[in-house]
Amino acid sequence: MGTISEYLWRMGRRAFGRNFTLPRWLDLGLRGLKYLLLAFFVWAVTSMAAGDLAAFMNSPYGVIADVKMLNFFRHVGETGVIVFGILVIASILIQNFWCRYLCPYGALLGIAALFSPARIRRNAESCIDCAKCVKVCPSALAVDKLVTIRSAECTGCLECVAACPAKDTLSLSLSLSLNLPPRAIASRRMKLPAWAIAVGIAALFFGMVGFAKTAGYWDSHVPRAIYQQLVPNADEARHPMPGEN
Repeated sequence: MGTISEYLWRMGRRAFGRNFTLPRWLDLGLRGLKYLLLAFFVWAVTSMAAGDLAAFMNSPYGVIADVKMLNFFRHVGETGVIVFGILVIASILIQNFWCRYLCPYGALLGIAALFSPARIRRNAESCIDCAKCVKVCPSALAVDKLVTIRSAECTGCLECVAACPAKDTLSLSLSLSLNLPPRAIASRRMKLPAWAIAVGIAALFFGMVGFAKTAGYWDSHVPRAIYQQLVPNADEARHPMPGEN
C-alpha cells in the first residue's frame, strides 16, 4: 500500500502541478483514525489468551476465513470497488493519504519512534531559513522552526535532509540525552549516514524473517493440499466460529 501510494501522489503532482493539503483541523482529526484502528487491533489481540489465539488460527473456521480473504480480492464486490476507488483518488490528490490517515502499522511505528534516540536535528546557526525542508516533508512538519523533530508523524524518510542546501544543517543523528540545550546537543550528537540506516533496516527485516522461518513460525500448519481443495470452493465452505453452535 505504501509503494502504490507513493506512485499515486507522484502521478497527481505531475497531473495537477502539486498535491493538495487539507485544512489543519481536518488533517489533525483524520490523523487520529490510524491510531483508532491500531487500538482496535491491539484490543482484538490482547483480549484473547495466547492459547485461544493459536486455537483460533488452527481451527476449521480459521482455515476457511483465510481462504475467504483470498476470494475477497479475487471477486471484489461493489462496496470494495467503491472504497478502493476513493482511496485511489484521495491518494492521487493528497500525498501519502493511506500512510498518513489510515495505516495502523504507521501508527505503531510512529509511537515507537517517540522513544527513539535517533532524530532529525537542525543546526539553527547554519540554517538559512529557505524552508525547502518544509516543502518536501511528507508529514508537513515545521522542520525549519524546530531544533529536534519529536513527532510521531516523522517517518525518518530523510527528504528534508536531502533537500537542505546548507551543509550539515539537517541530519539524522543519535544522542543519548534528548533534553540538552541546542549547543550541547550539537556537540554531543553522532550523525547517522543514510547507508547505515538502510543497512540497519535491511538487517532487522531479514533477521526477523529468517528467525521466523528457521524457528517454524512463518509457515502455516495447514497442509497445502487442504488449501488447494478449499480455494475453488471457498464461497460454499461453512463453519461456525470457535465457541458458536
